[in-house]
Amino acid sequence: MAPLDLLVIAGYFALTLGLGLWLSRGQASGSDYFLGARNLPAWSVMLSIVATETSAVTVISTPGIGARGDLTFLQLPIGYLIGRLGVAAWLLPGYFRGEQDTAYARLEQRFGAPTRRVISLTFLVTRFLGDGVRIFAGAIPLALLTGWDIPAAIVAMGVVTLLYTYVGGLKAVIWADVIQLGVYVAGGIVGLWLASGMAGGVGPMLDAAGAAGKLTILDPTLSLTIPYTLLGGILGGALLSAASHGTDQLIVQRLLATRSLRDARTALIGSGVLVIFQFLLFLLVGTAIWAAGHAPDGLAGDRVFSQFVIDEFPTGLSGLVIAGILAAAMSTLSSSINALASSVTYDLYASVTGERDPVRLLRIGRGVSLAWGVALVAGALGFHALAAGSDTPVVVLALSIASVTYGALLGAYILAGAGAWMQGRDVIAGTIVTLSVMLVTIFARRLSAALPALEPLGQLAWPWYVPMGTIILLSVAWISSRFRSGGALRV
Repeated sequence: MAPLDLLVIAGYFALTLGLGLWLSRGQASGSDYFLGARNLPAWSVMLSIVATETSAVTVISTPGIGARGDLTFLQLPIGYLIGRLGVAAWLLPGYFRGEQDTAYARLEQRFGAPTRRVISLTFLVTRFLGDGVRIFAGAIPLALLTGWDIPAAIVAMGVVTLLYTYVGGLKAVIWADVIQLGVYVAGGIVGLWLASGMAGGVGPMLDAAGAAGKLTILDPTLSLTIPYTLLGGILGGALLSAASHGTDQLIVQRLLATRSLRDARTALIGSGVLVIFQFLLFLLVGTAIWAAGHAPDGLAGDRVFSQFVIDEFPTGLSGLVIAGILAAAMSTLSSSINALASSVTYDLYASVTGERDPVRLLRIGRGVSLAWGVALVAGALGFHALAAGSDTPVVVLALSIASVTYGALLGAYILAGAGAWMQGRDVIAGTIVTLSVMLVTIFARRLSAALPALEPLGQLAWPWYVPMGTIILLSVAWISSRFRSGGALRV
């Protein structure tokens, strides 16, 4: 890496840290810190949602999917848009009734405080596991750049992000997201231009990809074991998006920071459209790199784009792109810390103690932020050890893990619209059973060596995890309500 690249990276980090420090001024309460004083414009929140949900995982891993496979991954973001339309119509209005601090406050209004705490804990597990993978993904280009091993890169990135997050708050996170999104999308466009040029131009690149079957988008196959099919993408993607953008505090926190329900809907639906184009861009980057002959079989899919940037990008520009990738990973880490800390502060600490002093909640929130930062770095180190020797794309690993608990979260919100006969204890029972079954599901392939009966479950494609989890929670909660109401199962 040339000195100019290193200088660009250092300057970009300084800009990001300076932005966080500058926007942290005037924070006087937990609401200022966690919700940006509820006055953020819709367009900034829209771009922040896109940056947060895709971040370094998209930039690093999605080109590998395009290089190794085809474009059928796009069936998922089409489903994502459908799911967001449902959230905008049915879930968002409830978040703007009264002053709700987190996504799970509304569950307390419907089912009571214990249900709110259980669902909040479910979110904490989801976010901790999923973002541990994303931080691991962001450390890959840093390791390639510096020659460090990946654990050292994870720790270095975590320390820098903790310094930024402790003072920044949500407002700083969102505006940093806007800058970072522009940087790494520009890097993707430049990567597509360079790689397609090496392949002889856009036309020859597309011709070669088409002849190899790499431009297929829709797969109508009816299968529960193929990851990317039309039905699985539409149904699984829609429910995954409904859960992640309608019940996950990381996204709902941003929507609550807008000025109105109308702004929140604009940000949410607009992000769904942008995500489709962003996934298409980075899939085509991988396709072009393959056509240019820069995706050798021995190179892990998650390293295809990072290695191409280091080897082929002009001096200075490669440093900016890698800085954008790293900053996006840091943004995911800072966003996750902020969302996790807000959930612990309001859903657990304030809910249990009754604390309402905004200044004290700000101090508690910052302390909890530090603790979560350390925990997430440790989780990323654990996933590095788990992924050793595997070529599974980290974007798939991250979405698979998140999908384990999203079914329970989505099911709980569906039941919030049920009649008074559905109570909090039914939702809690459904959540416990759902998480237990889904944890067995995600490890079924490894467990099948000792328990052959689990082998069919281990073949289930991950886009079906959220539909499966949602059905389990609804079924168990209904059975629980029937037993409770009559002492025996009644239909």
